[in-house]
Amino acid sequence: MSVCTAQFRAPQNGTSGTAHGVQSRTSYLAKGDVLPVDPRAYPEWDSLLLEHSGSSFFHTTSWARVLHDTYGHRPFYLTKVNGSKIHALLPVMEVSSWCTRRRGVSLPFTDLCPPLTSRTPEPDLYEAALELGHQRGWQSLQCRYHTGDWPGAKPSLSFYSHSIDLQHDSETLLKRTAGSLRRGIRKAEEEGLQISFDTEPDSLSLYYSLHCRTRRKHGVPPQPFRFFANIGRHVLRPGLGFVASARWQGRPVAAAVFFKHGSRVIYKFGASDYRFQHLRPNNLLMWKAIEHCASSGCESLHLGRTSMSNEGLRRFKLSLGADEHTISYAKYDLNHHSFVRESDRAEGPINRIFRCLPSPLFRLAGQMIYPHLS
Repeated sequence: MSVCTAQFRAPQNGTSGTAHGVQSRTSYLAKGDVLPVDPRAYPEWDSLLLEHSGSSFFHTTSWARVLHDTYGHRPFYLTKVNGSKIHALLPVMEVSSWCTRRRGVSLPFTDLCPPLTSRTPEPDLYEAALELGHQRGWQSLQCRYHTGDWPGAKPSLSFYSHSIDLQHDSETLLKRTAGSLRRGIRKAEEEGLQISFDTEPDSLSLYYSLHCRTRRKHGVPPQPFRFFANIGRHVLRPGLGFVASARWQGRPVAAAVFFKHGSRVIYKFGASDYRFQHLRPNNLLMWKAIEHCASSGCESLHLGRTSMSNEGLRRFKLSLGADEHTISYAKYDLNHHSFVRESDRAEGPINRIFRCLPSPLFRLAGQMIYPHLS
């Protein structure tokens, strides 16, 4: 199979903005070919995504812009076009680093990114991705959602995944939560905690201060602030997400970042000041976020991935009334022509070192490290 470099071209000279506008650099491609597309070049990309029931925020142009503008990762979204619709899609970003070398990831800093397909498997997507990887000199290709469509693939990592069906009234949603969570909600309300929802990019500054505090507790450097600044620019400003904050006596004690795509919401980041955990801010914050999303007409709330070693976080997400699933990643080593397994490095000796760093060095470590990670 040959992979042609192509892009969705913006409508010009009265041409329609449909997928018939897909064109390679040298010739028009036959319907159904797999094309490596940069979604940022096609204004109607997100509208086409909404027509696919399996699409999520992580398939959108907004997320592609955040990753590219922050780290320079290059989009190669392997796309099959059928008429005016996206028939199948495997989003891949090229991560190029002198430290970790060049590789393909679907997608960096993303909890899960399932390929979009019709009812039949689409092995052509993976064949095209591997051929592109050989052409580009990738060391590996990692897909962060193993569906079984990738011939011969074996799971490299597995995580818990939790989601909440929001298509119920508030009383029903509350009844589905655990008694311990409801007691925490009452405790937070009695203590006078206030919850707010913000869509202004400036609200991410408040979140980031709590983010750094939480990351220090876990011994993990924070993402550089420009990452969140780009989320503000490409996600919050267009109305594709919000920040939920919990305040006690005017002081921010917990916050969370949510992304939206159509009627689906994903909880992406959460942080809190551990000194105020006795007030149960996260219980009230997450419950109010569930209420907020449901009342806004959203149908589902995904709570992201959870390490299988993090039993505490798993219990908390289950206490919210979430359904639990297992998701697996798959990684192919292009040099050795084989699938590989990885370790979930949630905790190790390096975490203790990061916890001891002064704040300026702690943040600097994140700025230096994350461009090489994914």
